[in-house]
Amino acid sequence: MAHRANPGKGEVTTQLKAPNRRALLGAATTLLLLPVVPRIAMASRLLAVRTWPADEYTRVTLELDSELKAEHFTLEAPHRMVVDITGLDMSPALNDLVRKVRTDDPYINSLRVAQNRPNIVRLVFDLKQAIAPQVFTLKPVGDYKYRLVLDLYPKVAQDPLAALLKKQPQKNEEDPLARILEDIGRNPKGTGMASVPVLPDSVTPPSVAAQPESPKLGRRSRVITVALDPGHGGEDPGAIGKGGTREKDVVLQIAQKLKARIDATPGMRAYLTRDGDYFVPLHVRVEKARRVKADLFVSIHADAFVRPTAGGSSVYVLSSSGASSSAARWLADKENAADLIGGINLQVQDRQVAKILLDLSTSAQIKDSVKVGDSVLDDLKNVYRLHKPQVEQAAFAVLKAPDMPSILVETAFISNPDEERMLRSSADQEKFAAALHGGIRRFFTANPHLASAG
Repeated sequence: MAHRANPGKGEVTTQLKAPNRRALLGAATTLLLLPVVPRIAMASRLLAVRTWPADEYTRVTLELDSELKAEHFTLEAPHRMVVDITGLDMSPALNDLVRKVRTDDPYINSLRVAQNRPNIVRLVFDLKQAIAPQVFTLKPVGDYKYRLVLDLYPKVAQDPLAALLKKQPQKNEEDPLARILEDIGRNPKGTGMASVPVLPDSVTPPSVAAQPESPKLGRRSRVITVALDPGHGGEDPGAIGKGGTREKDVVLQIAQKLKARIDATPGMRAYLTRDGDYFVPLHVRVEKARRVKADLFVSIHADAFVRPTAGGSSVYVLSSSGASSSAARWLADKENAADLIGGINLQVQDRQVAKILLDLSTSAQIKDSVKVGDSVLDDLKNVYRLHKPQVEQAAFAVLKAPDMPSILVETAFISNPDEERMLRSSADQEKFAAALHGGIRRFFTANPHLASAG
């Protein structure tokens, strides 16, 4: 500061020296510029990686703490898929993904991961065959955070009907699907189900004693096809018991045991909508059953409730006029959310979901479904206690096939510690399978006219 006296008036004035004024102005300008200095973006954190190989398709999932953007393309000679993920840096979890590629994966031969550019990781899948990939993201739902999903489908998908017939040739000359098998032989590229990939019954069923000869259905014997639908799978574990038992595992084991019993019964055969641990959307389960011209659709589950004392077996059918109880409505809402947990590509599936899951079921179909449910309940009560003594009804999406009776069986409560132990037991699983098989056989014995004419 410089002080200057005014001799005439006795005043003192204060004046900034020029150099100091310029310095302060420069400092102020610097401070104004500081907020716009670019910040380095934080990379997303990779929480988990999972692979779900299956004959139908292989799914690869990356779970992260924030949403990512990914671009992909495929190459030939040799077949490869390249995925560039923005906002991700190399981490030990990505190396773990490389190790999770199985040698028996039908589609992936190997995987390479590298930092392609700053903040961009590149995945290179070396493939065993040409694929039609679907790459999409999922918002947080349930216990999951953001997910990046890579679905590797075959370029030419075989029809489920071809898988069934090639795995299980017709049992007699009156098999209504025999002529369709001949058509498939003439048209090896399949029968127009490219959106629903193959699900062959690859699990070898255990040895089961031959069942009594099935009665004649109508004027001549024919093969009855039962579609068995083990609930959940893959990204969707279903309910989980206190002991860590996952619904998706035990219902698949029960379905496999039931399939073995049905296949061992003359005049009957079974088809599994999934034969391994992978996710199948609800509408695809329905469409597969229709494609194999199933006479009956049985979806198998293990119930859960907030109270661990709840228990017993239940059977549900579709309702077109509201649920029969608040518990049935709650359960239907929970089961219908499977697509959100398991993860479907809405950009691809929306139109098809709307088409398939329209409420096309007729009152006659629901009436026949109740008959099947009553027959199954009669056998289940001899194996274990019932949660409800009558068939319940609610708007289950997976039961909306318009052309076949459809039931959903809750075998027991996985949230009940005693029943969780029972569901893990192979012997008890066999008992459930035997009861379901007995109820199904008695239904078709009493109602032979309900076996479709093919």
